[in-house]
Amino acid sequence: MAFNITTTAFEYGASIPVKHTCEGENISPPLKWDEAPKNTVTYAFIMEDPDDTDGTFTHWIVYNIPGNINELERTGPAEKKLENGAIQGKNDFGKTGYGGPCPPKGEEHRYFFRIFALKKKLPPESANTREAFYEMINDHVIDEASYMGIYRIHK
Repeated sequence: MAFNITTTAFEYGASIPVKHTCEGENISPPLKWDEAPKNTVTYAFIMEDPDDTDGTFTHWIVYNIPGNINELERTGPAEKKLENGAIQGKNDFGKTGYGGPCPPKGEEHRYFFRIFALKKKLPPESANTREAFYEMINDHVIDEASYMGIYRIHK
């Protein structure tokens, strides 16, 4: 089996439920992963929208997820440090934590949930933006997995 990430909130490639978006409660979907590499020390996670007109839009960054953890439960948008010890970075809304899908009216965007198994814990405050995230994990990735959902504004 390969390193894998899933959610019970929606099927791969299907529409993300409203409660996980800016139109709803803006809470993250519960995510689980399995078959991580044996040497995993920690995980780093990012949620991105590559369909944004200004380039890839970051909706969520979480890093230093302990290697013995295999899930991210629903979180609100403002928690810097999670109960499991992981750290949330800033999204492109300028806020710490999760920012749900919120594409322009009439546009359908794809949202990628990416988890990286790392061989090293990242320094605190080191991956606070998308650019810093990828720079910090660059030499430490053992394996990665992704999951994709779509969303279109309903109102």
